[in-house]
Amino acid sequence: MADRLVCRDCHRVQPSEAEESCEICGSTSLTEDWAGYVVIAHPETSEIAEEMEVTESGQYALKVR
Repeated sequence: MADRLVCRDCHRVQPSEAEESCEICGSTSLTEDWAGYVVIAHPETSEIAEEMEVTESGQYALKVR
């Protein structure tokens, strides 16, 4: 997982074949420097999603540098 890119803006973990921008928010600020990992399946009922301000289901990094 360490070779995956993460969006600095929304913390979404990008697929290996990701382009140069985030597939969710469109940001071009991607990094390989991140830690922690959470999968959010139902953001509408998730307290973690609410805390992270996540509205789309998917894979997210907890800490992005």
